[in-house]
Amino acid sequence: MFEYFYHETLRRTIVTFGTLFNNLQIKKTDNNGNVVEVVKVPLAYGPTQKFLSRLRESPDDLNNPVQITLPRMSFEFNGLFYDVSRKLQTTQTFISKTSDGDLRKAYMPVPYTMQFELSIMTKLNDDMLQIIEQIVPYFQPSYNLTVDLLDTIGEKRDIPITLENITMEDDYDGDFTTRRALIYTLKFNAKTYLFGPIATGVEKDIIKKVSIGYVAGGASSTNRDVTYTAEPKATTSLADQSVAVLQSDIQISDAILEVSDASNIPVKSYITINNETLFVTNKTGNKLNVTRGSYGTRITNHLLGSEIYKITAADDLLVSYGDDFGFNSSF
Repeated sequence: MFEYFYHETLRRTIVTFGTLFNNLQIKKTDNNGNVVEVVKVPLAYGPTQKFLSRLRESPDDLNNPVQITLPRMSFEFNGLFYDVSRKLQTTQTFISKTSDGDLRKAYMPVPYTMQFELSIMTKLNDDMLQIIEQIVPYFQPSYNLTVDLLDTIGEKRDIPITLENITMEDDYDGDFTTRRALIYTLKFNAKTYLFGPIATGVEKDIIKKVSIGYVAGGASSTNRDVTYTAEPKATTSLADQSVAVLQSDIQISDAILEVSDASNIPVKSYITINNETLFVTNKTGNKLNVTRGSYGTRITNHLLGSEIYKITAADDLLVSYGDDFGFNSSF
């Protein structure tokens, strides 16, 4: 316990959150409605108070192009709490294959919610309204970001970003020399995951099919010997022989796949796409009806061009032996 590991999960989520707002613009027009200037709103990480102090202490520098100017935005990560509503079984694990073919095993991640504040500071109300209207419509009430949380095993997850509330501050107090700063603060929650250490050198994931036979125990009807045999069954393609590719993106809810060539994929067979195993229930031409998430694999989105592998008897032969379900004697 407490061995060193660092996956940069929180850092990746913070950086990804910031990229949502790094390309906002405002346009200034003349009396005829012609655009005379386009301004990209700068974004920085830091607390709002730091920028406000700069604003109030050096008001004459704010219009200098080499100093801080308005409008501008800043965001800050300011909270982290455990999300019990997304908790999975603590001891459940999953196995992923890296690009070089190595297998890595990890326990299911721990769900945490990160809290962010985005502060928008402008001098003019119209500038503020332009920025707000470019942000708010995307959150209904959340916006999903796909984040590569664990690049060592290619674990990408959708992180919902939820807009919780908006507060406004427009201070008209002060004399004519006081610089006005119109401030909107947007509060967000990001539902991310934290991973523990990753195990390397993992054996292939297998399921054992067990048959039990009873052998007569002599004259006594109460004494019986139990023998068992284990038949290895591959739950993923181990031979890595691609038989087709996806012809379109598929989402988590999709149960029909269009593939490049279904001639080598029979009905009632298992296939794998990335790390998900699927069972083919029917096919029409190059369209497959499938049952998603077979053998307990996680159902995920898959992109156009993803390779499809068929699980065959050749894969069963590649399964490592030795798993006896905890039995090591006869009864």
